[in-house]
Amino acid sequence: MNEQNKPAIANGTAANIISPENLVYRKPELMNDVSMHYCPGCSHGVVHKLIAEVIAEMGLEEKTIGISPVGCAVFAYRYIDIDWQEAAHGRAPALATACKRLWPDRLVFTYQGDGDLACIGTAETIHALNRGENITIIFVNNAIYGMTGGQMAPTTLMGMKTATCPYGREAELHGYPIKITEIAAQLEGTAYVTRQSVHNVAAIRKAKKAIRHAFECSMAGKGSNLVEIVGTCSSGWKMTPVKANEWMEQHMFDFYHTGDLKDKE
Repeated sequence: MNEQNKPAIANGTAANIISPENLVYRKPELMNDVSMHYCPGCSHGVVHKLIAEVIAEMGLEEKTIGISPVGCAVFAYRYIDIDWQEAAHGRAPALATACKRLWPDRLVFTYQGDGDLACIGTAETIHALNRGENITIIFVNNAIYGMTGGQMAPTTLMGMKTATCPYGREAELHGYPIKITEIAAQLEGTAYVTRQSVHNVAAIRKAKKAIRHAFECSMAGKGSNLVEIVGTCSSGWKMTPVKANEWMEQHMFDFYHTGDLKDKE
């Protein structure tokens, strides 16, 4: 420690003199200073952070439009300081289509959960992706309806218990879980399709890189992009955050394999 630093540390302002190479973490500049409504251990907060970081790093703070629908992400506009539009349940891709066509120089993305995107919004999702709209869909899949009471979602795993299938999902009664990302990868209009997670540091870094690539493809006019994030729902799964992460690794990844499914580059 040199003499120049000593007075600052003595005055309790050591954080102000940390050099960039020693900086481990700081709050993204685009994140508003408000408390989040998400439950402890929820994956949404991490994904919000990554989106905010990528937008700032791309220098698109003033040229980004986020679309938030109904569901756990309904208050996304409170957390990231960009322009937001609120969509009806499942209709975010349609609204994103309108925004991008009206303002083609803007980065337009939707932020949706599995109940919103893969159930009531299935048609909007599939057709927007198939048309090759130059938007990015951020899809957080925790295999349950987290906001409305923990009901079975289209992505709920076989045998998984929820409020509406308390004995576990059965094919004969409930059908099979749907893999939206695999479907999206088969569509002619998609440019980049990937499935990631945010359960550890390595996964978070991969997810951030995927979001950045999707946004770049959108801005380059290469087509539609889908980034699925396999996440947890501690309250809906009735587990602690630690147990929820463990359960996700043991069960979710066996069915929802992570990695890139399509990249036109």
